[in-house]
Amino acid sequence: MACYLQPTEYQTYGLASDVTDDWITAASSLIDAHCRRATLNPTQYTERLRIVEGSQTARLTWLPLAPIAPATLPFVSIQARYAKPRRGQIVYPLQEEVLWAFSLPGAWTTVDPATVDFVADTGELIFPLNILGLPYNEVAVTYTAGLATLPNAVKCACAQIVKNAQATPGLNVKSSRVDTLQLQYFTGSLVDATVQALLRPWVSVKVG
Repeated sequence: MACYLQPTEYQTYGLASDVTDDWITAASSLIDAHCRRATLNPTQYTERLRIVEGSQTARLTWLPLAPIAPATLPFVSIQARYAKPRRGQIVYPLQEEVLWAFSLPGAWTTVDPATVDFVADTGELIFPLNILGLPYNEVAVTYTAGLATLPNAVKCACAQIVKNAQATPGLNVKSSRVDTLQLQYFTGSLVDATVQALLRPWVSVKVG
């Protein structure tokens, strides 16, 4: 389980030196829950995405994109295909005939990650046309994303959650163990507007 503050940093971020590790672990867990991700540390994700009609771009959910050494790109694998158009999408008869003639609809093709342009901070991917010069409309991407080095904003957010918890009635006690379920109950007051503002760049962009 991730811990976004180390004991040597407690006083730097305004916490007492005798704060127990369970406070930090619980606060870090609330950060992950608020950001809707397993961890802010670099980890691997897999997503299947539709490419908007008339576009060659898609946007990944978890940011920022970050390779895990010794890799130089954040992508583990990329596959793409021309799937059957959804209802309401424009289909050009000649294009459809060519696709079916070469048995492309529904068939996944491995895409060389080096041919895909990307923006690490926004998660935007720009795909090349396929071998027939036609666009893909569905992709499956396995990639790595997260923070290789935790910024001060995350550490400040972690410390602020602990401060909020210690100032909350019912939690303002010294204990060798913090009940995570109890913290979840007070999430609304612990992850306040200040914490939300600090964490905003790393909240999952996934809809729903």
